[in-house]
Formats: sequence, C-alpha cells, structure tokens
Amino acid sequence: MTASPLMPKATAVWLVDNTGLSFEQIAEFCHLHPLEVKGIADGEVAAGIKGMDPVMYEQITRDEIEKGEADPNYRLKLKVSSVRLPERKRSKGPRYTPLSRRHDRPNAILWLLRSHPELKDAQIMRLVGTTKTTIQQVRDRTHWNSAQLQPMDPVTLGLCSQIDLDFEVNRASKDKTVAAPEAAHTLLPAEVTTSKEQLEPFAGFAAPQAEKAEDELDVDSVFAKLKQLKPTE
Repeated sequence: MTASPLMPKATAVWLVDNTGLSFEQIAEFCHLHPLEVKGIADGEVAAGIKGMDPVMYEQITRDEIEKGEADPNYRLKLKVSSVRLPERKRSKGPRYTPLSRRHDRPNAILWLLRSHPELKDAQIMRLVGTTKTTIQQVRDRTHWNSAQLQPMDPVTLGLCSQIDLDFEVNRASKDKTVAAPEAAHTLLPAEVTTSKEQLEPFAGFAAPQAEKAEDELDVDSVFAKLKQLKPTE
C-alpha cells in the first residue's frame, strides 16, 4: 500500500479548490473514494475542514500537479521526503505481554523451573515478563491457581523467542561452571580424613620396627636351642 499525504481530507479540499484535477485523480492521491471527493466539491463533505497546501508542505510538486491537469489519466505521485526519521528503538523496559497471554505466564514459569533449574529468578523475569513474587509462589506451590498449572514452553506460548531462551540458558550454564572450582577447595569432613583408606599410606612407617622386633626374637630362640644341644659333662 502506497503512502498517503498528511491530512488527506484537508489536502483534497485544497486540490478541489485550487487545481483542475479530476475527482478520480484527487481520490487516488488522497486515498479517498471519488464520491467523497465529489461531496467535498459540492460542500456536503468536510464543510468545516480548512484546505492544506500539499506543495507548501512538500507532499507534491507544482510540476506534478500540472502533469495531472494536462492528462486526466495521469496518476499523481507523492513526493518522497528527503528527511529520514530515525527508527524508533525498543526501550529497555519490562517485556510487554498481551492480555490474552498473561494467564499463561505461570505455566511458562513452571516449565522453566522444571526444565532449566539453573536459571536465576532475574533471568526468568526477563524471559516471561513476570515478578519475583509470582516465581516464588509457583516454586512453593502457593500460587492461587497451582492445582491447574501445567508446564508449557514459553517459546510455544509466544512469551519469548528461542534465541532469548538459549542465551539465558547458556549464560546460566557458564556461571555454574565458573562457580564449580571454588567449591573444590573446601575442607573435607573429618570422617573422610580419618577413614581407614586415608590412613593406610602411613602404616608403612611402622613396618620396619615390627620386622626388627621379629628378627630379635628369632636370634634369641636360636641361642636357646644351641644351649640345649650342648653336651653335659
């Protein structure tokens, strides 16, 4: 669909009063019905509307109007503005959820809690557009509709995109990996450090002394037997 001029009816009023264009040409340029343009010319339509000069507001050139006046079959073309308006960026605020889908948010929260327990509450809030209180209620089963809740994928519900979900899951996984080595440096419980398996390497230090004592006992027994074998006089 082609763009229409600013204030189409006011533009049509001016073209009817100040040009020799046909009703069809004005109607097509202003995106109106030809009978509506005829009603403007007869004073039955847009009686209180003041005409707006499209040439002054750079909606059309004077040459374009003259071409249309010379040829009734010529179709007027809207002048392309040289001013480019910057594209409006989406503000970084809470995600807007349509009213028709807001009742599905608890189901999506339940799905995220079960399928991705590594996600933090802040990440779930960004994905679904909910509050921390609602997340806690769904987690504790204290939500007013807990009995009817069913886990449902938020992507399927249209509450977030698959790209956003994958980004938050990967981010949560990286945070969990970084935190794991820190837990490896904690002290072991006393039951583990004093177990038999942990003390076995130190048992070897007492082995040489036991062998030495055993050797001494063998020497004494040998001398005792020799005395018994010595002939009596």
